[in-house]
Amino acid sequence: MLTTLPIRILDVLMGWKAWRSGAVSVGSGTSLVWRRLRRVHGNRLRVGEGSIVHANIIFESRGGDVSIGDRTYVGLSTVICFQQISIGNDVLVSWGATIVDHDSHSLDWNLRRDDVREWSRNRKDWTHVPSAPVVIADRAWVGFNVTILKGVTIGEGAVVAACSVVTRDVPPRALVAGNPARLIRMLSNGDELAQ
Repeated sequence: MLTTLPIRILDVLMGWKAWRSGAVSVGSGTSLVWRRLRRVHGNRLRVGEGSIVHANIIFESRGGDVSIGDRTYVGLSTVICFQQISIGNDVLVSWGATIVDHDSHSLDWNLRRDDVREWSRNRKDWTHVPSAPVVIADRAWVGFNVTILKGVTIGEGAVVAACSVVTRDVPPRALVAGNPARLIRMLSNGDELAQ
């Protein structure tokens, strides 16, 4: 108990600072690990009611927007936002998932050669790095160690199997798996009961 007390105090202080800045709004009954938030100032994080968020949430630059709905669970995963990441209501995101709305670096070495130096000074030039919003719709389930890349929409009620890499949109109520993720089958009501 005594060894976790300093961590809890740090978590409360970091949460208070982020909340006070207006960058973070959290619904009632929600559990959020504040110390796992990075570069919140100048960005926006909204979490609905009754959610549990254990993820590392990293904002790459000012102006990012992460929204997480009601009754949503995001396990010990990583959410990296430059522009916009939206996770709906009643969503399950297991541990080890990575959700990113940008490419991180240019494919052209001449444009990325100074990235490390710029990052260390918080001055990275993002103008040559492609980005596009990520949307995970209501009632979707994202398995463990899944990677979701920029511009992807995961449809309502869809299931992404463990260790998949999602590079394109997933239709509502679809089961996808693999690298890259491919349609396995469409889900129907009662699938859970038939297993």
